[in-house]
Amino acid sequence: MLDCGMHMGYNDDRRFPDFSYITQNGRLTDFLDCVIISHFHLDHCGALPFMSEMVGYDGPIYMTHPTKAICPILLEDFRKITVDKKGETNFFTSQMIKDCMKKVIPLNLHQTVQVDDELEIKAYYAGHVLGAAMVQIKVGSESVVYTGDYNMTPDRHLGAAWIDKCRPDILISESTYATTIRDSKRCRERDFLKKVHESIERGGKVLIPVFALGRAQELCILLETFWERMNLKAPIYFSTGLTEKANHYYKLFITWTNQKIRKTFVQRNMFEFKHIKAFDRSYADNPGPMVVFATPGMLHAGQSLQIFKKWAGNEKNMVIMPGYCVQGTIGHKILNGQRKLEMEGRATLDVKLQVEYMSFSAHADAKGIMQLIRMAEPRNMLLVHGEAVKMEFLKGKIEQEFSIDCYMPANGETATVTTNPSVPVDISLNLLKREMALGGPLPDPKKPRTMHGTLIMKENSLKLVSSEQALKELGLNEHQLRFTCRVQLQDPHSDADTLHRIYTHLKSVLKGYTIQHLPDSTVMVESIVIKVSSSAEDTNTKVLLLSWSYQDEDLGSFLSTLLKKGLPSGLC
Repeated sequence: MLDCGMHMGYNDDRRFPDFSYITQNGRLTDFLDCVIISHFHLDHCGALPFMSEMVGYDGPIYMTHPTKAICPILLEDFRKITVDKKGETNFFTSQMIKDCMKKVIPLNLHQTVQVDDELEIKAYYAGHVLGAAMVQIKVGSESVVYTGDYNMTPDRHLGAAWIDKCRPDILISESTYATTIRDSKRCRERDFLKKVHESIERGGKVLIPVFALGRAQELCILLETFWERMNLKAPIYFSTGLTEKANHYYKLFITWTNQKIRKTFVQRNMFEFKHIKAFDRSYADNPGPMVVFATPGMLHAGQSLQIFKKWAGNEKNMVIMPGYCVQGTIGHKILNGQRKLEMEGRATLDVKLQVEYMSFSAHADAKGIMQLIRMAEPRNMLLVHGEAVKMEFLKGKIEQEFSIDCYMPANGETATVTTNPSVPVDISLNLLKREMALGGPLPDPKKPRTMHGTLIMKENSLKLVSSEQALKELGLNEHQLRFTCRVQLQDPHSDADTLHRIYTHLKSVLKGYTIQHLPDSTVMVESIVIKVSSSAEDTNTKVLLLSWSYQDEDLGSFLSTLLKKGLPSGLC
C-alpha cells in the first residue's frame, strides 16, 4: 500500500480511505505485504494509526528517518485539534499513534530493502519536504515507481528530486499542478516580499497560513534575510509548539536539506531566526503591523483560522495563501473570491482583508512532471493526486510527447497494464566470438541484435549456445533435415542427356557456385542434389527430383523456380 492519508475537506467517514476495497472484513495484514509512506503530510499519512490500530494491520510500515520522527508529532497535533478541541469520537488515541509507530521500519535513501522473498523496495530523494521520498518497488523483472509528492526545482532549504534511469513498467506520479507552469522562483519571491512590505508600511497585519513544515521554513528564511537587509522593525511571529519542534528536526536532519544550508551550517544555523519570535494568542489583538505564520495552511481549523476570523474585517490586513487548498476548506473559498463565509453556529463572516495567492508550493509543475518522465523513462504512466480536468490535459501531453500509455483511474477503479517481462539469457563466449568474426556493426545497447543459436534451459537459467555445443552438452546426434521438390520438364532427350543439359545450363547461370556432374547420374549444386527420371506415360515428360538441406533453402527455392521455366533451346 502506497501512502495512507486523510482528506482535509471532510469531518465524517469520508475523511479516511475506504479500506473495504482491500477486504470487507478481517484484518488487512493478510492482504498487504507492506505499507510505504512517502512523507509526513497528513494527506499521505493521516490515516495510518486508524488503519493499523482500528482496522487492523500488523505488517511492516516503511518511511524515511525524518518522516518517522515528524509523522507522530503531526498526527498527535491533528488528534488534539479533532478530539480535544472539537470533541469528535471514532478517532485514534495517543496510545494508538505510539503503537502504530512501533511498526515502522526506517528507510535510507538508495538502500535496497528486501521486504520478503519476492518484493524489494528502494527510496529516492523527492525534495518537497524534509524526508520526502519516491519509492521503486520491484518484483522479479517488473517494477513500479511511486513518486509521492515531489519537487523538481531546488528551493532555499531543499534540493530537487532525483531518480536514476530505472525504466519502470509504471510510474505513478502526483499531478497537483498538472496544467501549471510556474514562473521563475525569484519573481515570485520578489512579489511576495513586496506585498508583505506594502502591507506593513500601511500599518496592516499579514497572516500567512502554512503547514508547520516545508513552506514555513522556506518563507521564514526569505523574510528573515529581507528584514535583515531592509532593517525592518515590525515583528514576525510563528505560531508555537509545532514549529519549534520542526526547526529542531531540520537541524537534526541537516543532510536532507540543500547544499547551501549544509555549507553555511558550520558558521550559522539558518533555522535559528533572529527576527522571528514565538507567537502568543494575545498578540493577535496588538495594535500596529505584524506578520504571523500560523498553522494549518488551508485555514480549515486551528490557530490560522482563529487569527483569520479576527483580522478578516479590516481592509488594511492581508492573508497570503502560499500553497494549494482542497475544496471545502476556507482557504479554497476565499481564493475563489467568496466574501461572505458561513462559520459554525450560523454566524457569517465578512471578508474585507486582501486575499493573495502565491504558489510557493513544493509540488512539481507540468514541466517538472515531464522532466521526471524523461529521467526515469517509464513504459507506462499513471496519474494520481490531482483534478480530473487538469489530469486529462496532462495525460494527452504525456501520450503525445513520450508515446506511452497514460492512465488516470478514479478512486476504486482498476487500471490494467500489460507488461513485457524481459528474460535474461547467458550467451556462450564462442557464439559471441563467431558473431564478431562474421563482421557487421558492433553491438549497440540501444539496438536489438538477432543471434542464432540453441536455447538451453538448465536449473532455471537460460543459455544461448552454438548448435554444435548444444549437441555436445546434451549428448545428442545431429539430424539432417532435407527438403525435396518435384519439377516436371518437357524434354525429348534421354534421361542422361537431359541431366547433362541441366548441368550445362546451371554452369552458365550460377557463376561462383560448386556444380558437379557425378557418375551416379546426379548433379550437385553445393548441397543440392538433382536427379532425372522419365514419366511412365510420356517419355518426353521428365520428372526432376530436387533435394536440399535447410542451410541452402534460398538456393533450393531459386533452382526449383529456374527449372520450372524449362531449359533454353540450343543447349547441347
